[in-house]
Amino acid sequence: MYGTASSTPADFEPRTQGEQHNYGSASPYLSRGETMTVNIGLSDKQRNAVVSILNTVLADEFVLYTKSRRFHWNVEGPDFSELHEFFEKQYDQLGEIMDRVAERARALGGVAAGSLEEYLSLTRLKEEPRNRYDAGEMIRALLADHETLIRGLRKDLETCSRKHGDEGTTDFLTGLMQDHEKIAWMLRAYVR
Repeated sequence: MYGTASSTPADFEPRTQGEQHNYGSASPYLSRGETMTVNIGLSDKQRNAVVSILNTVLADEFVLYTKSRRFHWNVEGPDFSELHEFFEKQYDQLGEIMDRVAERARALGGVAAGSLEEYLSLTRLKEEPRNRYDAGEMIRALLADHETLIRGLRKDLETCSRKHGDEGTTDFLTGLMQDHEKIAWMLRAYVR
C-alpha cells in the first residue's frame, strides 16, 4: 500500500536536506546495498552526462509548464475563451512531455530532478515574476520560451549523439524538439 509506513522498506534511506544532487550516480533512493547494473552499451560516464542533460530539459519543461498554467489561469480579453483553452492544451502536453523526460532519465539508470529548487537551478529559461500580462505578452513570452527550448534541444541532441554516443536519447530529444517546433508555430500564428 502506498504512503503507509508498511510500504517503505526498513532499510530505505532518502537523501537528507542539504545533500548535493548527484543525478548521474546510483539513486539516493535505492535500498542500501542494492544497485542494479545498467548494461545498455553506454558507460556510466556517458549515461551520467546524458541524465544531466535530461534533467536540464526536465527543468526547462517544468518552468514552461508552470508559465503556461499561470497564463491559462490569468488570461483576459476578447480572446479569453480561445486562449484559456489553448493554454490548457499546451500545459497538458507539457505535463506529458515532463513525464517522458523523467522516465528517459530513469531508463538510463539516473534520478529525475523533482523539486522546485532543482528546476530553478537547472533551467535555461527565465522565470517572470510580473503579476499582469496582456494576452499578447503571454503569447510572446511562451513563444520565446519554446524557441529557447528548441535551440537548447538542438545543442543537447548533438551532444548526446557526438559526445556520448547515445542515439536513443538523440532520437528522443529530436521528437521533443519537433513537439516544441509545432507549439511555437501555433503561438507564432497568434502574433502575426
